[in-house]
Amino acid sequence: MPSLTGKMTKTGTRLRGAAILAAAASLTLALSGCTKLETASPSSVRGAAGAQARAAGFGTVDCRRAKCIALTFDAGPSENSARLLDILKEKQVPATFFLLGKRHIDTYPELVRRMAAEGHEVASHTWTHRILTDADPDEIRDELERPNKEIERLTGRRPTLMRPPQGRTDDTVHDICRELGLAEVLWSVTAKDYTTDDSDLITERVLDQSSRDGIILLHDIYDGTVPAVPGIIDALKARGYVFVTVPQLLAPGKAEPGRVYR
Repeated sequence: MPSLTGKMTKTGTRLRGAAILAAAASLTLALSGCTKLETASPSSVRGAAGAQARAAGFGTVDCRRAKCIALTFDAGPSENSARLLDILKEKQVPATFFLLGKRHIDTYPELVRRMAAEGHEVASHTWTHRILTDADPDEIRDELERPNKEIERLTGRRPTLMRPPQGRTDDTVHDICRELGLAEVLWSVTAKDYTTDDSDLITERVLDQSSRDGIILLHDIYDGTVPAVPGIIDALKARGYVFVTVPQLLAPGKAEPGRVYR
């Protein structure tokens, strides 16, 4: 990629990072304020499927028995994603990618194809990172449909999962997601990697918060994140964790469109 493009990408990444950081405090309110957000845990989804249901795990993984955890990455693909995919392939770890459309899917289509080809779950993080709770219904549909169509065109598979920007969602978003066949996925572990390029700190934050059935939120657009991934993987494997995609974490249950999972 030409150096000018790289500089523009980094500039845009840092601006978006500043915006995410500025909204961090209000995100807490959005998820724990006066309006109660009902979420379903992976274990509850698996339990609802029934004891005799067959798990569709990664290889032979059954998260009803194994100590599973899911790595998820938001806001890519980016110039760092190829290295991340190399690491995941080397470590034999599947991940779930919640991809942005503008300046990401449309800039790195070959990486979207590679994510799907290498067994990762490819999902949506909207087209422009628009805060969906500030948008009208038609705008919400557009933000969700555009990346869905592009991902389906590139991979042959339409996404069934999305992650709302900043985790902000409401009943209108739920209804439109149900209409479009999308389940919403939040997280239980965050490194807040938008606040630091210190890979050791990112690793420490993830390890401190991780537990069984965890959904780890990272962003491969930030310079400190991808270098932290090998250490995160090795440390969690040493603790007995098995890495799976979000659908594998829920199996034999399935994510239901219009519902929120964390």
